[in-house]
This record gives sequence, C-alpha cells and structure tokens, in this order.
Amino acid sequence: MDGATGILLRALAFAAERHSGQRRKDAAASPYINHPIALADVLANEGRVLDVVVLSAAMLHDTIEDTATTADELAMHFGPRIAAVVVEVSDDRSLDKATRKLRQIEHAPHLSPEAKLVKLADKICNLRDILASPPVHWPLQRQQAYFDWSAQVIAGVRGIHPQLEALFDTLYARRPDLG
Repeated sequence: MDGATGILLRALAFAAERHSGQRRKDAAASPYINHPIALADVLANEGRVLDVVVLSAAMLHDTIEDTATTADELAMHFGPRIAAVVVEVSDDRSLDKATRKLRQIEHAPHLSPEAKLVKLADKICNLRDILASPPVHWPLQRQQAYFDWSAQVIAGVRGIHPQLEALFDTLYARRPDLG
C-alpha cells in the first residue's frame, strides 16, 4: 500500500470514528459519514482530483466544525497541510448562522486551491442531497435559499476546476425541480 492510500484510509477511519452516531437531516437519517465519503468520491471519480491533501481534507472537512476535534489534533494525525485545509473550510461555530453564511461567501475567493476544491465538492454533494432527499424540516423556500447561497459561495471559487464547476451549474439549474 502506498503512503497516500494509507493516509486516505486513516482520514476515513478518523472521520468515521468522529462522526459515529451523527446522522444527516434527510428522511432516512443517513449516517453522516456518507457525506465526507461522497465529497472524496466526487473529487476523485468525477473531478479526477487525486491529491492526497485534498481528498483527506474532504473526508475530514466537518470534523472541526461538527465534532470535538481540534486543528492541533488533525495536524498531529495528518500533518499541518491537511489540517490547514480543514481549518479553511470550517465555520466558526461561535458565530451566529447568518454571519457564518456571509463569511463563507466573503472568504471563498481567498481560500487555498485545495480548500476551494473541498468547498466546491461540498456544495455539489449538498445540492445533490437536497434534490434527492431534502432535510425533513426544510420547506421549499429554505431549499431554494440554500441553492442560491451555495451559488454565491461557488462564485468565489470559480476557475479552480471547470469540470466540477459545470457539474455544480447543472445541479443549480435543477433548482426549479425542488418541491
């Protein structure tokens, strides 16, 4: 097994352990770990992104935001570069939701190339999930608002991966299908 494969498997195992017991907001209450796996899958298999830093950060992208994991802990287990990318894509949970959403829009153009790829994959996966099985308590208006906000975030990462951006655009074009 090469070093990259080992790091990716460690990232997957770490994310699975940290997100154990967490569920998505869809009707099936899918295991949360499906989401980070989907990001890595979109990047590797649809975007042909094979950078171990990007793929590992994709699997770990919600660990700081949604678990008790710290940046120092990620740096200790996965090195400073992977940890830095995860920090870049993590919201500051001490801020109110509206401020966090605005910051994502404002910060997107200033993210590293690796973080832009993770952010793009995250929004692709979230739009797919909303189209396939929206969060149970999200009315149509909230689903549409999420699509519109995601488009504002993605506007800030444009130019990083035209193929994945086109995939995002195809999903965004399905906004009228909601409901």
